[in-house]
Amino acid sequence: MSNPGNIFTPFKEEDLLPKEEKLEVVKKNKKFSIGIPKETCLNERRTCITPDAVQVLVNAGHHITIESGAGQGSFFTDLQYSNSGAKITKSSEEAFGQDLVLKINPPTEEEIDYLKIGSYLISALQINLRDQNYFKKLGEKKINAIAFEFIADEYKQLSLVRLIGEIAGNISILYASELLALSNGLMLGGITGVRPTEVVIIGAGIVGEFATKAAVGLGASVKIFDNSLSKLRRIHSLVDSRVPTSIIDPKELAKSLRRADVVIGAFSKCSVMPIVTEQMVQNMKKGSVIIDVTIDNGKVIETSELTDMEDPYIIKHGVIHCGLPNLTSKMPRTTSKAISNFFLSYLLNYDDEGGFENMLVKRNEMKDSLYMYKGRHTKKMICDRFNLTYHDINLLIF
Repeated sequence: MSNPGNIFTPFKEEDLLPKEEKLEVVKKNKKFSIGIPKETCLNERRTCITPDAVQVLVNAGHHITIESGAGQGSFFTDLQYSNSGAKITKSSEEAFGQDLVLKINPPTEEEIDYLKIGSYLISALQINLRDQNYFKKLGEKKINAIAFEFIADEYKQLSLVRLIGEIAGNISILYASELLALSNGLMLGGITGVRPTEVVIIGAGIVGEFATKAAVGLGASVKIFDNSLSKLRRIHSLVDSRVPTSIIDPKELAKSLRRADVVIGAFSKCSVMPIVTEQMVQNMKKGSVIIDVTIDNGKVIETSELTDMEDPYIIKHGVIHCGLPNLTSKMPRTTSKAISNFFLSYLLNYDDEGGFENMLVKRNEMKDSLYMYKGRHTKKMICDRFNLTYHDINLLIF
C-alpha cells in the first residue's frame, strides 16, 4: 500500500503501532506451607529441620507446621521450635497435610493417606525396604516425590547422599569399636607392642572413604575392596597410599575376612547377589563385627538382617551383625544439623528460582531427583524393579 507521501511500505498502519512486549512472568517468592511430621519407623531419632533453620525459613515468609515431639530424638524441644516461629501440632494429619512434607524415613501406608493431593514429599526412599503398593498409593495421591538418594547439585554430585555418607562412614567405625569391646574386649586401633585390629571395608565410595579415614586415624590395619578401579585409585590417593586396595576377588576377600576383626559393608550399588557369602562369615573369627551400612540399598553380606535402634545387632555364627538402615541416627543431633543445613539452602534456593515448578523446568538435576511427578513414576530403575509404568520426566516437564 502507499501512504499519503507516496512512500511504499508493506505494513498496514496498525502494524506500525507500538505493542506491549510479552515477557515470561516468573512468580518469585511463592511460599509453601512446610510440614515436619514426627518419625514413627525404625526408632528414628533424626529430624530434617533444626529450630535455627525454622527461624530463617519463617523470616523468609514460610509457614512451618511441626508435629509435637518431632525433634525430641535430636534433643530439640517443642518450645525451641515454637520460639523460632513454627506452629506446633499434636495432629499427624495436620503435619502431613501441608504443601511440602519433609521427612527422614518414607511415610507409612497410613501416613500416605494424610498427604494432600498434588503435594511435594521429600524423604529418603530406602528402596530395599519398599514394595509396589507404596508407589501405587503415592501415585493415587498425585504426589511429587523427591528422594534423598537422587538429590543432585549443579555438578551432578549426589550432595545429600554424600553428606549422610560422610557421617555414616565415621559412625560405622565408632560403633564397630564399641561392639568389638563388647564382644571380645579388643580396642579398635593400634597400641604400642600390640597387633593392630584388622578392618575390611567393602566399597570405596563416600561411606568407605570416611570409614577408612576413621579406622586409619585410630591406628587400625585397613584393607579396601571395590569393583571400580577408579574408586580404588581415588581412595588410594585421598587416604594413604599405604592402605592396600583390591578388586573384589572371592579368594582374596575370603582370606582377608578370616583375619578381620571388623567388616564394614559400604557398597553403594544395588547388589543383586551378596558379596560376602554365609560360608565366608562362618570362617570369620568368633567375636568379630560386621556392620552392613548400605543394607537399605541391597545386601552386601548374605547373613545380614535389618535391625533397629532397640535391637541394633544380632549374632550369627559367633559374629556380631549390625544392619541398621539409619545408622546415622545413632548420632542424631549432628546428623540433624547437617541435614538441616542442606535443606535450608535447598529451600531458600527454590525461593530464588520462583518455586519448584520453575526449578523443574530450568534444571535437569532437579528433574533427576524426582521418582514421581504428579503421581507418575519417573525413575526407570524403580519401575523395572517393582513392575510399574515408566514415564520419561522430560516428556512430562518441558
